[in-house]
Amino acid sequence: MNKRQIIGLMSGTSMDGLDIALVEFSTNETNHYQHRVIKTQSVQFSDELNAFFAETQQLSAPSVFELDKKFGQFLADKVNEFIESNKLKKSDIDAIASHGQTLFHQPQSGYTVQVGCGQTIAFHTGLKVINDFRTRDIIAGGQGAPLVPIGDFELFKDLAESYINVGGFVNISFRDKNGSIRAFDICPGNLPLNKLVLSRGLKFDENGNIARTGDINFFLLDLLNSLPYYSAAYPKSLGVEWLEEQFYPLLKFDKEIENNLRTVVEHIAIQIAAVLNAHSMKSTLISGGGARNSFLIERIQNYYEGKIIIPDDELIEFKEAIIFSFLGYLYLENKPNCLAEVTGASQSVRSGTLHLPN
Repeated sequence: MNKRQIIGLMSGTSMDGLDIALVEFSTNETNHYQHRVIKTQSVQFSDELNAFFAETQQLSAPSVFELDKKFGQFLADKVNEFIESNKLKKSDIDAIASHGQTLFHQPQSGYTVQVGCGQTIAFHTGLKVINDFRTRDIIAGGQGAPLVPIGDFELFKDLAESYINVGGFVNISFRDKNGSIRAFDICPGNLPLNKLVLSRGLKFDENGNIARTGDINFFLLDLLNSLPYYSAAYPKSLGVEWLEEQFYPLLKFDKEIENNLRTVVEHIAIQIAAVLNAHSMKSTLISGGGARNSFLIERIQNYYEGKIIIPDDELIEFKEAIIFSFLGYLYLENKPNCLAEVTGASQSVRSGTLHLPN
């Protein structure tokens, strides 16, 4: 039984901070994976990073390179603080698996960009680092996303029939009637909701309280539900560029923030429930920041015919960081960590780039 301890770093498209999870993995005699979460921690981005990330679509090439190094240094510093504050031994830790922060995701054009320089993290922590988990899958013809389904079905397979993460975007993984794993991005999630409340000086709409006060703009709702992405076949994935080009311009049809929030929440709920019902999912486990938006959960349940499961706080907050540590474990074990049946690639691949500390 080969045990490894991996630190998973997840900073999602919501751009609201960094999740850190130290997880121990092993493989038992029947070749099943076992895991034990040792420590977790959430860290807010610095003001400087927030300023950079707020302008991602306008960054020049030199600014992207600068951000790559600055964010790599930030990740290294936070890992070192995490290790020190929890009195951990670096000698016990096999590697860091870092998602990085996605700036651009254009698989149809053959590229994806996540900043957070792996070599910078490795040098300043003295630990091996695996990052850039999406590129090899895109080279193999896949979407480079989603990456979490392999973790959903290897680590949490007994909790529900399907798994939804409501982060910046909403993604789902489930097994179809033939037993094959299917996964894709359903729709936007926290990104448009957080963007709308920024003008109120808020980072997010707690419990959907502001959205509750608004009225549905049915004209806008019809426009959102009619976006071509929703009728496209999967595998498919979304990026910030899609929001900027197709989603955000539609929000101009209502001037009231409350109404926009209410309408977008309804849109998200309709799209999530439509996918769950279409595939006859009897239960779904919802994680990510959106799992704490009680109004959104209510609206999903209004349309969804099955059971919604909200897990404990650790799984809500850290499921993706835990799964990225698992992707790092699979990489070190020389096993595929990107599923072709999910991404549409020509083959499942062992994706990632390894950086050595010296």
